[in-house]
Amino acid sequence: MSTVFEGYERQYCELSANLLKICTAAGALNGEQKKQKLSEIKGGIDEAEALIRKMDLEARSLQPNIKGGLLAKLREYKSDLNNIKSELKKLVSGNLNPSARDSLLESGMADALTVSADQRDRLMFSTERLNKSGDRIKDSRRTMLETEELGVSILSDLHSQRQSLLHAHDTLHGVDDNIGKSKKILSNMSKRMNKNKCLISTIVVVLVLIIGVILYFKLSKYFNHSK
Repeated sequence: MSTVFEGYERQYCELSANLLKICTAAGALNGEQKKQKLSEIKGGIDEAEALIRKMDLEARSLQPNIKGGLLAKLREYKSDLNNIKSELKKLVSGNLNPSARDSLLESGMADALTVSADQRDRLMFSTERLNKSGDRIKDSRRTMLETEELGVSILSDLHSQRQSLLHAHDTLHGVDDNIGKSKKILSNMSKRMNKNKCLISTIVVVLVLIIGVILYFKLSKYFNHSK
């Protein structure tokens, strides 16, 4: 059912029950007090008619499978409102005699005027159902708020994780730079070591050659003296 229709329906049921009570009270009054009550009833009837028109427009805008049931309800509400109008006419014309007023006051039930017990039960059932619908709407809103709070918490956690990942990325980038610098230093050291090795090897070869030449001359002199 449309929540908009339910809202209008709830207002109408409350207004209708209040009008019936005012009709009962007005039947026992006279003079200015009665006129005041009659004025309240007329204003309430105008408001009830406006609510019925709103419900009719809302019902006709819905899908056919929903619209049929709502229009059937509207016919009951229109019949209920017509009964209230009839009571207003009786009160205005003074058709309600003292014995009838006493009977109504003793019963204390507005429905005893002209509203049938079936209509009263339907109104009570509709009011109860609307109250339950209101509770369901409140539960849905509470669930929605809880879901929204959970979503905000998750987004906050994701933001924190994103900041942590960005910080880690910056750290890794710094480590990569340091590794790159270390590689360059090691490469330079390796080149220097290679150069030093070549230099040392050259010196060793030169020394060996010098030693060889020295030995050659010494051995040549020795052999020459021996002869």
